[in-house]
Amino acid sequence: MPLLTRRQLWTLVALTVVWGLNWPIMKLGVTGFPPLTFRSLSMIAGLPLLGLALVVMKVPFRIPRAHWRELLVLAVFNMFVWHILVILAIPLLSSGRAAILGYTMPIFSAMCGVWWFKAPLRPRQWLGVLAAAVGVLLLLWNELTHFAGQPVGVLMVLVAAATWAYGTQRLRHTHLEVPTLTIAFWMTTLTTLLMIGLSVATEQDRWQMPTTSTAWAIAYNAVGVFAFAQAAWLTLARGLPPVASTLSVMFIPVLGVFSGAWVLGEVLHWQDWTAVALMVVAIASVLWPAKSS
Repeated sequence: MPLLTRRQLWTLVALTVVWGLNWPIMKLGVTGFPPLTFRSLSMIAGLPLLGLALVVMKVPFRIPRAHWRELLVLAVFNMFVWHILVILAIPLLSSGRAAILGYTMPIFSAMCGVWWFKAPLRPRQWLGVLAAAVGVLLLLWNELTHFAGQPVGVLMVLVAAATWAYGTQRLRHTHLEVPTLTIAFWMTTLTTLLMIGLSVATEQDRWQMPTTSTAWAIAYNAVGVFAFAQAAWLTLARGLPPVASTLSVMFIPVLGVFSGAWVLGEVLHWQDWTAVALMVVAIASVLWPAKSS
C-alpha cells in the first residue's frame, strides 16, 4: 500500500472536514426549500469557481470526442445518481443517518473491486473493511427503529452509495488520458445541467427566495463541495488504490453524526464513540505504512 504524500494527506483531511460538516448543513439548506433546486443553485455557483481553478492551474478543458461516452458513464455512476438520490433523501432522514448510510460506499466499493475488477484484498484490508462495517452498524444502532418509517429515504441513500462505489472503481480503471480535474469539471457540468432540468420539471411551482440559512448552505456547497471537495475526491480516488481512497474517508460519517449533534441537537450514544475507534482502525488498515522487509 503506497504512502500518502503530504499533499494527499492534507487534501484528505480537508475533504473529511468539508464533507463531514456538509451533512447537517444540507439538512438546514433543504428545510422548507426544494431539494433539487438547492442542489442546482449550489452547482451553478460552484461550477465557475471550479472552471477558474482549471484556468489558474493551466489544466486543459478539452476531452477528445472519442472519450465522451466514457465521460458520460463516469458521470452517471459517480455523480448523477448520488446527487439526485441523496438530496431527495435528506429531507426524509436526520443528517446523521443520511451520512452513515451514504458512507457505506467504501464497503460496497471493496466488494465491487473483488467481484468485478479482480482486485483481491489483503488480510489487513479485509480488517479495514470489517472495522468499517461494524462501525457503520454501531452508528446505526440507535437509528434502526426510526428507519422503519422512512424506507424510501433509506433505500435511496443505499442505492446512491452502491452506485457511487461502482463509479469509484470505474474511475480508477478508466482509460481517459486527461487530467482528473478536467474529468471533474465536465462531470460537474453534465450533472449541473441534469439538476437544472429536473428542478425546472418537478419543482418550479415551489421556487422561492432562499432564507438566510439556505443561502449560506448553498454558498458552502458551492465553494466547499463543488469547487473543492468533489474534485479533490476524484483526484484521490484516481490516484490511490480504491480500498485506500474509499476507506480513508470513513471518518466523514463520524463527523457527520457529531456535527449533526452539535448543529441540530441530534443525540449521541456510546455506540457512536465506539464507532470512532473502529473507523480509526479502518483508516489505519489502509494508510498505515507496511513494515519494510
